[in-house]
Amino acid sequence: MRKWIIAVTVVLCALIELIDSTVVNVALAQLMGNLGATLGEVSWVIASYAIANVIIVPMAGWLSAQFGRKAYFTGSVILFTVASFACGHATGIWELVAYRFIQGIGGGALMSTAQAILFETFPPEQRGLASAMFGLGVIVGPTIGPTLGGYIVDNFSWPWIFYINIPIGTIAAVMSYIYIDDSKYQQKIPINKVDWLGIGFLIAGVGGMQLVLEQGEREDWFHSNFIVAFTIISVVGLVSFVYRELTYENPIVNLRVLKNTNLAVGTVLSFVLGFGLFASIFVYPVFTQRILGFTAAQTGFSLLPGALITAICMPLVGRLIGKGINPKYLIVFGFTIFFCFTFFTSTAMATTAGMDNFFWPLLLRGAGMGFIFVPLTALSLSTLHPKDIAQGSGLTSMMRQLGGSFSVAIVAIFLEGKIADHRVSLLKNYATNDTELMQRINMYQQAFIAKGFSAVQALQQAYFALEMNLIKQSNILAYKDTFQYVGAFFLICIPFVLMIKVKERVAVVNEAH
Repeated sequence: MRKWIIAVTVVLCALIELIDSTVVNVALAQLMGNLGATLGEVSWVIASYAIANVIIVPMAGWLSAQFGRKAYFTGSVILFTVASFACGHATGIWELVAYRFIQGIGGGALMSTAQAILFETFPPEQRGLASAMFGLGVIVGPTIGPTLGGYIVDNFSWPWIFYINIPIGTIAAVMSYIYIDDSKYQQKIPINKVDWLGIGFLIAGVGGMQLVLEQGEREDWFHSNFIVAFTIISVVGLVSFVYRELTYENPIVNLRVLKNTNLAVGTVLSFVLGFGLFASIFVYPVFTQRILGFTAAQTGFSLLPGALITAICMPLVGRLIGKGINPKYLIVFGFTIFFCFTFFTSTAMATTAGMDNFFWPLLLRGAGMGFIFVPLTALSLSTLHPKDIAQGSGLTSMMRQLGGSFSVAIVAIFLEGKIADHRVSLLKNYATNDTELMQRINMYQQAFIAKGFSAVQALQQAYFALEMNLIKQSNILAYKDTFQYVGAFFLICIPFVLMIKVKERVAVVNEAH
């Protein structure tokens, strides 16, 4: 039973970490009102967590070796829990931003270290099932985050989105201390040989990139000196980081593990997975709440059946891998299902759409994610030497998160441009000499006159109603385009997946024994 207790513990930790990456999104209005913050200031509550996360994730393997996996993982859970309590007690916006950054440092270890723990705890023939359990947290966490956040904000107050972590984190910390052991494959590096310069380049490169992606749209991208400066810092930092890690004797992140073909391919596909996961979870709630008038809770509840399908599919996929099914064919199947989700969602988008219209497409999303994550993990990590699993897990986790950050930034720009393009295109149908248009304006005007407006006021309101209708139609067409392009992106990736030459894992299994 010990390995299953460990599995539940680390999956629970990964789940609360990922929930916290999205749970705050629906509480921004309350935070602005209660802490007297602007939208720009409150956006740092989300950005600080993401920046800390993406810096720590690739370093988790090294930190685990330095402090011992048991101490590092348990300490990270405690840090995350204490920071959650501090976030709930914050009295100012920048105080909350600082505590969220600390929470992100604690949370960063929970993802990549959890995956490494599972791979060392379970025998090779059961790793598919272990990956399924872990993947459930990865996929479900961002999905139920807005649902949970919306429910808490509607029924309680914003601090409770942080306080809910305290009992879970306390239980997880105790279980981690009792059951998790140090890795027998990791070795501590003497303090005088620690790659301090590599740490600095990592913070500048990856942290700067995450900051640009998080704040770029708000700062008007490269029209802002702030964004330009951090883009330069990020590029210089990343180039220096890669050179340093490939040439230094004891690198903070061992990029040499990417010589393993499966891991190299897996990191690229992890980026694709993160792109699709976060793009869909970003666009769908925006559409349902802005266009259809769903509440945050309604939007969240509509996503839950898909999460349930993910929970059903992942153990099934894990068993298929255990029986020798080639992971790349399962990934192709998952990509195909995900394309079907984007296609049917785009066709369902209309002003009259309701929850029922998205039920089956969202079930496809859940199945697709289930068929992608588990074989992708198996493909990425199963042929690594046990001592490299923590490094490989950190790299795939970082790429998945960066894929999500890139998707949100790119989709936001794409949506803005498409909405403008569709508005210009639709305006051609609004010619002032069009008899049907004039009849509609007159109908609107008479409706407003019936409500007590004067003839002039009613005409102004009629034109305003027409403009709102134009904006709504432009938005719907732009959301349709977004889903279709995301689906096309997944289809384009399928031939590349089929070209992968998957290494056999028998040699690695024997080596581990």
